[in-house]
Amino acid sequence: MRRLKVFKSLVKDSLDTITHGSIKYHIWMAVLTFIMLVGMYCYSIQLDQGLSVTGMTDRVSWGLYISNFTFLVGVAAAAVMLVMPTYVLKDIDFKQAVLIGEGLAVSALIMCLAFVVADMGGPSVLWHMIPGIGVFNFPNSMLTWDVLVLNGYLFLNITIPFYILFRHYQGKEAKSRVYVPGALLSVFWAVGIHLVTAFLYQGLQARPFWNNALLGPRFLASAFAAGPALIILVLAIIRSFTAFKIEDKTIKKIAMVVTVAAQINLIMLISELFKEFYAPTHHSESAYYLFFGLHGKNALLPWIWTAIPLNVLATILLTFHKLRNNFKVLFFSCFILFVAIWIEKGFGLIVPGFIPGPYGKIVEYMPTGIEIGVTLGIWALGAFVFTILAKTAIGIELGILRFKK
Repeated sequence: MRRLKVFKSLVKDSLDTITHGSIKYHIWMAVLTFIMLVGMYCYSIQLDQGLSVTGMTDRVSWGLYISNFTFLVGVAAAAVMLVMPTYVLKDIDFKQAVLIGEGLAVSALIMCLAFVVADMGGPSVLWHMIPGIGVFNFPNSMLTWDVLVLNGYLFLNITIPFYILFRHYQGKEAKSRVYVPGALLSVFWAVGIHLVTAFLYQGLQARPFWNNALLGPRFLASAFAAGPALIILVLAIIRSFTAFKIEDKTIKKIAMVVTVAAQINLIMLISELFKEFYAPTHHSESAYYLFFGLHGKNALLPWIWTAIPLNVLATILLTFHKLRNNFKVLFFSCFILFVAIWIEKGFGLIVPGFIPGPYGKIVEYMPTGIEIGVTLGIWALGAFVFTILAKTAIGIELGILRFKK
């Protein structure tokens, strides 16, 4: 009964916290709400008219939705780069940032699931993914494995921070014997969600662009570059607009993680380019289409030739110690690296896999306004959820929110 009373008090205090704030906070939440409403309107059109209102066709059946899904799986997995040093290795420098990182993971996973729902056409078909009712096809289907690992990782990233914050809300220390086993499991689970997603693409024999042994490791490298880069940007915003002060050394340690991951990601990219273009076969046509165009079709050229220079520039800037320790340069590098990997891992990975088709036909894909509207709405949803989680967590960690006995 006491725990229920504390939980009710926490919910009440959290609602009070998230509904009060500065004028900038209210403007931010209002903007996000407006974008979500626009996204809902676009989604209502898709529900009414079907996926025909998107740029996807029977030739290119995965587009902007699955591109964002693939990228956000990596953002969610990146939380492990803070969880392991904090909960397992007892590195106190990461302790300030770990709850923010896990909040970001929860938001990213919610966006992942929302993009899957959008790509399936509507929520009415989700019953197919329910074990025992729908056509779950476990364990043969890689999509089934993906559903399981995503929901499992979401559960871990909700329960572990909730337990810690619930104890702190009562003015008590969290018991390590309770949350450390879950934290250890989340480390392996984070690797699993990205590898399973990579295997989902690698297992499609008719798409040679994805039949690459480096796809799984490169997914992890790009995730551990883009995810912590976003965490650094979020921490910079939090320490500028709230009383929750993040130490410089915390940001510098996360920056080192981003640097190493970005370097590995770039090496793997060079390795893939060598494999595709040094001794090309007819299976290299997708890569040729992506980087140089094919038979006059070149819709993706502006995207990929924006991503590659940004990726190289960010990695070079991060590699030099003096530049990386200059926070203006660091934040700029993290931003362009995040954008570069979003393009590379989105349009640069998903769309070329369908071009040319199995019979050599080239049907190009570009997202429609409806797709873009739904996508922006889902990103706004993720930012909205993260803002609520972060504001509550920061209030508890600063001691502003406490259970009144």
